[in-house]
Amino acid sequence: MMDNLRTAANHVVLKIIFGIIIVSFILTGVGGYLGGGSANYAAKVNGQEIGRGQFENAVASERNRQQQQLGEQFSALASSEGYMKQMRQQVLSRMIDEALMDQYAKHLGLGISDEQIKQAIFKEPAFQNNGKFDNARYNAIISNMGMSADQYAQALRNQLTTQQLVSAVVGTDFMLTGETDELAALVAQERLVREATIDVNALAAKQEVSEQEITSSYEQNKNNYIAPEQFKVSYIKLDAASMQQTASETDIQSYYDQHQDEFTQPQRSRYSVIQTKTEAEAKAVLDELNKGGDFAALAKEKSADIISARNGGDMGWLEPGTTPEELKNAGLKDKGQLSGVIKSSVGFLVVRLDDIQPAQTKPLSEVHDAIADKVKQEKAVDAYYALQQKVSDAASNDNESLAGAEQVAGVKAVETGWFSHDNLPAELNFKPVSDAIFNGGLVGENGTPGSNSDIITVDGDRAFVLRVTEHKAEAVKPLAEVREQVIAQVKHQKAEQQAKLDADKLLNELKLGKGDAAMKAAGLSFSAAKTLTRTGQDPISQAAFTLPLPAKDKPVYGVANDMQGNVVLLALDEVKAGTMPAEQKKAMVQGITQNNAQISFEALMTNLRKEAKIKMGDVVDQQQ
Repeated sequence: MMDNLRTAANHVVLKIIFGIIIVSFILTGVGGYLGGGSANYAAKVNGQEIGRGQFENAVASERNRQQQQLGEQFSALASSEGYMKQMRQQVLSRMIDEALMDQYAKHLGLGISDEQIKQAIFKEPAFQNNGKFDNARYNAIISNMGMSADQYAQALRNQLTTQQLVSAVVGTDFMLTGETDELAALVAQERLVREATIDVNALAAKQEVSEQEITSSYEQNKNNYIAPEQFKVSYIKLDAASMQQTASETDIQSYYDQHQDEFTQPQRSRYSVIQTKTEAEAKAVLDELNKGGDFAALAKEKSADIISARNGGDMGWLEPGTTPEELKNAGLKDKGQLSGVIKSSVGFLVVRLDDIQPAQTKPLSEVHDAIADKVKQEKAVDAYYALQQKVSDAASNDNESLAGAEQVAGVKAVETGWFSHDNLPAELNFKPVSDAIFNGGLVGENGTPGSNSDIITVDGDRAFVLRVTEHKAEAVKPLAEVREQVIAQVKHQKAEQQAKLDADKLLNELKLGKGDAAMKAAGLSFSAAKTLTRTGQDPISQAAFTLPLPAKDKPVYGVANDMQGNVVLLALDEVKAGTMPAEQKKAMVQGITQNNAQISFEALMTNLRKEAKIKMGDVVDQQQ
């Protein structure tokens, strides 16, 4: 939750924050404030309801999150009833797990103090301005999330309590020193290995291939010789950015006059507030203020709002959109004016209007250049759409070529070379364009040119009209065209088989103690010994560590393939205990303990689910 708030850099992103963060709030307790329980509950977990409103809020937030993450892909997924049902099931399952963790944390007596909550809020970067806590920013953010300060604090308390439980579980796993040393020695083990390589390519060059083998291999592997579908395309590209326009002073003045709201900062007010839990306390505070008491001092001493109290009750500058309704309706008009006692959702308030900043409109001179750029852009877009329509009409009226569209656009069509699905030219590499080319609708019969496309818009400021001028369907290449490729493949397969047979014979001779003569007859010899480690990812290293331990002065032999596909005889001479640096050993232990802790946590959750009384509602299938 705290990480997600760090994206709250300005008012524009508040809705995005709400969409991301609210899942966490709902799952940790704020759902009670947002949706509450109802007879039509989503689930009951040991008697605790997850209300339908609470559940639907979580589903909506998950939709928002996936939409932001997946973009256009989510639209396709969202149209699938099965996918949406699965998503709803996952959300409900997650909410049930959160409820179980919350209940278990309370059972263990875990808790978070008011001071920890306060410090977490003060340290949250989303609530800071220039590195310092900004009360106005804090109030604006939680207000736009539809929450009071108390509701936010309770949500944060539940979240931190759950984190405390998770930390308690994952922090309990450990390894004994002896276990660590034994495992480190095993992981760091080294093996001294000699190699003798049978070169498969050299063997392939000596192979003879018959016509029957060539034909048989070609017939069995036709799928390896398919020529992909290919296209040639002619296209016209329209670009709004290339349509240079001018902006007259009249145009600029007219835009300024018609869009005053864009250049006006609304009236802002600055309030200070003292919050109490009872009406009697609020009346007592108001009496002291009317007798000349210091507002800031009383706020720090008596206000129940831990955030504003720190600043002497100061709420900071608030615009109408971020001002709580209680303050708007307090009837305060003049600087320094005190309210009466105000009943609110968080208790009782005494409010003072500290200052008023009237609405301010920037002069034309200050925004002149920005307006000029805006006017030019709008004119360019208008011209772009007008030209787009003309080109579209011309391409439709003359469907046998792009000549008419070229004349209207004032540019010549560009012609591509041959390309397939895998190498679309960069200038056409846009999904709407590739879809139009490859969906078959623009291809004529037997590879002939088809019809012109409709206007295809890309990113809103570019458009294409195109036609497929030539087309070749996917087809198996004839044997004559791939003959040399087939011959090379057959030779290589025969060489691999021979190398494997030769290696098996040599391995048997080596095990019988007759290896020297056999190796000499085969023209092979072992290389000098190499030190291999368990961390090696190559096939030789991996094969070496599968061999049994050798006896003293008596190698163990094996066979493997190297990275080039050659067959390699291995002689394992010696196994050495390796050493592991302290930092690497520490990282290894940390990884193992974290994995074990994760297993423990999953076991805990499994046990909680097994012992819980969970009653499911009927909301998963009732998609909104």
